[in-house]
Amino acid sequence: MDPIGAWQELGFRVGFTGHSGHLRVEPLSTVERSNPLSSLPDFILPPAFPEETPESIKKYIEETYLSPGLDPDEFSPEKVGRQWEFDWFDRAEVPLEPSLPRTVVVPVWEPPFRRQNDVSEQGKWEPKSEEVDVSELMVGDEDSGSLPRTSGSAKDFVRGSINSRPFRPAGLDNSQTLNRILPEGASNGEWVHEILNGGPPQTIPPGFKQGLDLGAFKPYPCSWNVYKDASSLRSSSVEKLSELSLQFDDLFKKAWEDGVTREQEKDEVESVTLDAEVDKAKVSSSMHEDEFSLDEVLSTKSEGSKPLIDASSDGGQQQKEAWARCRGSKEIIDHFHELVPDMALQFPFELDAFQKEAIYYLEKGESVFVAAHTSAGKTVVAEYAFALASKHCTRAVYTAPIKTISNQKYRDFCGKFDVGLLTGDVTLRPEASCLIMTTEILRSMLYRGADIIRDIEWVIFDEVHYVNDAERGVVWEEVIIMLPRHINIILLSATVPNTVEFADWIGRTKQKEIRVTGTTKRPVPLEHCLFYSGELYKICESETFLPQALKAAKDAFKKKHLTAVGGGSGRYSGTSAGHDGTQSQKRESAARLKHGSSFSKTSRGYQNNGNGQNNWELRRAEASMWLMLIKKLSKNSLLPVVIFCFSKNRCDKSADNMTGTDLTSSSEKSEIRVFCDKAFSRLKGSDRNLPQVVRVQNLLRRGIGVHHAGLLPIVKEVVEMLFCRGVIKVLFSTETFAMGVNAPARTVVFDTLRKFDGKEFRQLLPGEYTQMAGRAGRRGLDKIGTVVLMCRDEIPGDRDLKHVIVGSATRLESQFRLTYIMILHLLRVEELKVEDMLKRSFAEFHAQKKLPEMQELLKRKLNQPTKDIECIKGTPTIEEYYEAYSEAEKYNSEISDAILQSPSAQQFLAPGRVIVLKSESANDHLLGVIVKAPSANYKQYIVLVLRPDLPSPVENAPSRGNMQDKPSDFNQGYFVLPKSKRGFGDEYLTSVSARRGTGAVNITLPHRGFVSGISYEVREVDSKEFQCICNTKMKISQVGLLEDVSNAVYSKTVQMLLDLKSDGNKYPRPLDPVKDLKLKDVKLVETYHKWTKLLEKMTLNQCHGCIKLEEHIKLAKEIQKHKQEVIDLQFKISDEALQQMPEFQGRIDVLKEIGCIDDDFVVQMKGRVACEMNSGEELICTECLFENQLDQLEPEEAVAIMSAFVFQQKNTSEPSLTTKLSEAKHKLYNTAVRLGQLQVQKGLPIDPEEYAQENLKFGLVEVVYEWAKGTPFADICELTDVPEGLIVRTIVRLDETCREFKNAAAIMGNSALCKKMEVASNAIKRDIVFAASLYITGV
Repeated sequence: MDPIGAWQELGFRVGFTGHSGHLRVEPLSTVERSNPLSSLPDFILPPAFPEETPESIKKYIEETYLSPGLDPDEFSPEKVGRQWEFDWFDRAEVPLEPSLPRTVVVPVWEPPFRRQNDVSEQGKWEPKSEEVDVSELMVGDEDSGSLPRTSGSAKDFVRGSINSRPFRPAGLDNSQTLNRILPEGASNGEWVHEILNGGPPQTIPPGFKQGLDLGAFKPYPCSWNVYKDASSLRSSSVEKLSELSLQFDDLFKKAWEDGVTREQEKDEVESVTLDAEVDKAKVSSSMHEDEFSLDEVLSTKSEGSKPLIDASSDGGQQQKEAWARCRGSKEIIDHFHELVPDMALQFPFELDAFQKEAIYYLEKGESVFVAAHTSAGKTVVAEYAFALASKHCTRAVYTAPIKTISNQKYRDFCGKFDVGLLTGDVTLRPEASCLIMTTEILRSMLYRGADIIRDIEWVIFDEVHYVNDAERGVVWEEVIIMLPRHINIILLSATVPNTVEFADWIGRTKQKEIRVTGTTKRPVPLEHCLFYSGELYKICESETFLPQALKAAKDAFKKKHLTAVGGGSGRYSGTSAGHDGTQSQKRESAARLKHGSSFSKTSRGYQNNGNGQNNWELRRAEASMWLMLIKKLSKNSLLPVVIFCFSKNRCDKSADNMTGTDLTSSSEKSEIRVFCDKAFSRLKGSDRNLPQVVRVQNLLRRGIGVHHAGLLPIVKEVVEMLFCRGVIKVLFSTETFAMGVNAPARTVVFDTLRKFDGKEFRQLLPGEYTQMAGRAGRRGLDKIGTVVLMCRDEIPGDRDLKHVIVGSATRLESQFRLTYIMILHLLRVEELKVEDMLKRSFAEFHAQKKLPEMQELLKRKLNQPTKDIECIKGTPTIEEYYEAYSEAEKYNSEISDAILQSPSAQQFLAPGRVIVLKSESANDHLLGVIVKAPSANYKQYIVLVLRPDLPSPVENAPSRGNMQDKPSDFNQGYFVLPKSKRGFGDEYLTSVSARRGTGAVNITLPHRGFVSGISYEVREVDSKEFQCICNTKMKISQVGLLEDVSNAVYSKTVQMLLDLKSDGNKYPRPLDPVKDLKLKDVKLVETYHKWTKLLEKMTLNQCHGCIKLEEHIKLAKEIQKHKQEVIDLQFKISDEALQQMPEFQGRIDVLKEIGCIDDDFVVQMKGRVACEMNSGEELICTECLFENQLDQLEPEEAVAIMSAFVFQQKNTSEPSLTTKLSEAKHKLYNTAVRLGQLQVQKGLPIDPEEYAQENLKFGLVEVVYEWAKGTPFADICELTDVPEGLIVRTIVRLDETCREFKNAAAIMGNSALCKKMEVASNAIKRDIVFAASLYITGV
């Protein structure tokens, strides 16, 4: 068959297609023809890419990578201010990139003359290498949040993660890691010297086998300038080297250009010429005192290698006098609008002077401390910081100590700024530019390395004086210390005495200046009054105390009491008239204790204590007094009023007593009713009818409110909002209202000036009084604020009133203490040390401030020339003698009080007893004898001592007795006549006189003389001056020595003392401590023996009796004192001198013992679990988890037992628990006691039982158990006497604890416990307990 034509022209292929196998013909490309021109296509495309040239490549790189620009589609003018409506954190895709290495290998440079052992076979030097942490090479970058710290996952952007590294805190730049920023040799110019001399460069990177081939370097002769500071010391070459600095700019310019040097003045510059061929012998040879070898010059670290933060204009950290700047400039106030022409936020009122100063410094990017009274306008500074953060596209954080303040500030700022809220149980809009959070949340973010820290520009601390709080004040110090360098600080505080000191601590800690501003002027002046017997007595106005008004109040008090007892006897009248307040204060304390005990029994009304009549009378008197006060205030237009009572029960009872008082109009009643209906409509039916809700609504309709911690959160918020609206006229509140709510009133009333602080009843502190009194006076509404002090059965004294009203406020004091979770967080990161945290606490501020001075003093001490003792008997001899002398002095101080003052030693201290005294002028001891024991006229012992150190003859002659008959030639001294020339009387007196003396002392003490070739002295001596009681007793004549003053008796007595030393011993043997002194203490006897042996050792020393002993002892003492001063300075500079270092060591031992860290201080899994525990005591929570104490419990039972971690009230009714819960309770309590005993073993000062009771409170176990099972809230309130507000607060915190236990279980890998915690959290999260805040959702 002839071929088909198409076959020759068209190529095709045959194939099968589909499930049934249909035949398919597919055309192929055009058949190749024999003619090559015919194979060309009809259309030829241009090349896909033009030919690349160096210019085109350069242009492409510049346009693509080097030219900044924005996406024109996303950043067009039409889309300015666009907001995305989706959650960035859940939908953000973080590119997966390889993590940065934690360590790198860097070379170690060595001088040429030390390389003999490191030369390879080819004759080239191969440097050694060492492994260095990346963080040590890039310290400065960590503070700004850039590399090497990588970003975490998106879900941990706000809260952080236990796996993230914290940002390096500002102020830690002088830590030990900075000593190795660059390898040695790379930062001091030694490598430049070597290369210029023709040495081999380093061409092979560490870890590589091959490197660059740069060829052989030729020597390059050059010279450069070495600048010598004018203050350089010339004492030694080492000191000169420390003052030299090398200018590397000149060096490189001279080395690589034409070698042209700049001429400098001869007195500032010395030229050093480098020779091309440096002999190794010359390099390694010793340097002359006035000549420096090149290696030593170059090995001196240049000043430029120091961190930039130290190179301040004031001379760096060491020379900086103060970091707090508190000088206000009038120029700022006068030219404020010229200095800040474009304000980030406009205010509708004229700013005060301190506000202008603060805003000016904020615009300059500086940190500010604002101290002013309540309602003075400190919030303006916070608002401006928010505006600046929005303008700069950064973030600002507002942190407050109380959750109520956070919620209220969120409501206040919501309409002005892009605001988010972060508390323990609420997270709203965390992507906002202005975040409001509690201080604990911010601390957790810093420890857990939250990436949001990168964006923060301002952190605002409100109510800074809260740092004095014993429990939570440490959180403020931790946060301030942990803040990174790029964050500026704004501190808002009430007026405190040591504002500058606190600001100086912050500035020194963060290495940045703190501008201190503020005002002591109140926006609304205050007047202080006493309310007694229906009248107001103004006792203070404009900070000036008015004593005449106080006198009038006291006169009224006396008149009333005189009238009350007028019909009685006169003695009662006199007693009342003479009342001075002391007895009344005692009665008040007793009555208050009595009231306090009855108040603590219930929160739902009065208890019948068996005397109903007295109870009813007290209620009537109390109600009458409050009614009288309210009428007086209403008559004087002094409403609304806040009445501060320092007891929750007293607030409730005082409000309930005002049964017949109605202070609201019909329109106000309607407003209150509508507001309450809207607010409580979010509650379900049973919760709306809770007794507390109904009772508070009835009070509110009459214009009376109650505010304390026992109220339900939603009830408290209703009271606060209605008071701010002005419809509540009288509010009974505890002191938390002054701290947590910004709601000023016209008048403030103090129910009493005494309060119970958890430990004892005490007087109000001036700072507490000022904080509460500051709520009086509404700015813009009142010209003056009124403060009233209630007086019932007494008038306070002038002194107490002045102290409280016009006294100085409480100073800011450090409450810093170590916690286990703090230690574990810091040990988790190698770059942070616990010692650094301790050094930078406010408690160590003054010691660390003096550290540069101590370092300079230590340097001077070490550079002082040492003194040598030139002794012919050898230096070791005098050193041994002084060592024995010093040790004897130490033993003497130990035993002097114990032995010499003991009754057994006192019986030996009788006349004639030989004793050893310490010399006043010399360092040798003196031998003496007791002449007279203490008596009525002479309180001390009278002793005769030998004084070989006194010159002879002694210029002291007896002035009484038979010495008056002596010739006048003996005025310069008296001598004993030879025996042949003595008279009968003299000879008679040489023996012990049998005449009974009168006890008189006829000599003037001290009495000195010279007999038998030696001087003596008679003087009074205290028993503490006795060095030793000898076992020898002499027969002396007390009459001859003190009354007759006989020369012969003195000669005989002195000769007897000299005879005791004739046997070669300097002193007689001391009394035996066991046989003679009857001492029972083994340690004391052993010390006594050591002391006596030292005295004997000193007598056998060659230096004993040397004529230069005193001089050499003095010199040895100076040398030893110098050594001790150096040791003391070294200790004070070291970390061991920190106050809490012993406690830190003990806590470290505890963590090692329970397995949270290992012997190398590496945090183990148990420690990582403990880091998650923020709600309860971390050790008890961790042991509870690792002992699986919750595994056998149901979710409801587990969450009930966990309530012991967060419940805080001490005295509650005993809960009724099931058998399973009781067993779990005892097991958990025993674990806490065991941990307490372990801490005692490691030296921590705690009591195990108190430790367990303080951290575990089981009062709400039954309540939480029933709540988790679904019991209504009204029913669980009947199970306990704990107020409803504390129940809600505990359960809310318990939800946070469940989340922490869930995260800990995930770390442990316990999936069952993780699921159980999730179920438990859902079980308690319902109804009124978790009702949304009115501040957040609105009404």
